[in-house]
Amino acid sequence: MEVQIKECDLTKTIVTISCKEVTGTVNRLKKHIEMFDERLRGKYGNEYIYVNVTDIVYMETVDNRTFLYTGDKVLEVNYKLYELEELLEEHDFFRSSKAQIININKIKKLRPEINRTMMATMCTGEIVYISRRYAKKLKELLRI
Repeated sequence: MEVQIKECDLTKTIVTISCKEVTGTVNRLKKHIEMFDERLRGKYGNEYIYVNVTDIVYMETVDNRTFLYTGDKVLEVNYKLYELEELLEEHDFFRSSKAQIININKIKKLRPEINRTMMATMCTGEIVYISRRYAKKLKELLRI
């Protein structure tokens, strides 16, 4: 892969991807670029903070409240988990259980468990479990 940057007199930044064939990898790259400045608003203490989608490690619902986990913060958001799943379906987020969605780019390690679930160690060191219902889909997605 070759990366080129060219400065010119434009009012906005335009990114062009030139390739022989549009593959899954090329589509993922496109999604990452499109997602670069996308943010979600969450409540942290008494203030609202905007978080880049790429900084989210995982999301979960606990007691009918939805939380976003970043490397250093836990924010409450006013979305249901299914709404976040729809909002982020084109990005690298994966429904790992009934109550969680994980950012697959933040997975550090995966380990199969005896009961056909999978244990994922995230980049923050936190451990999340992928239920049996979703484990096969994750394996296909990651090509493992």
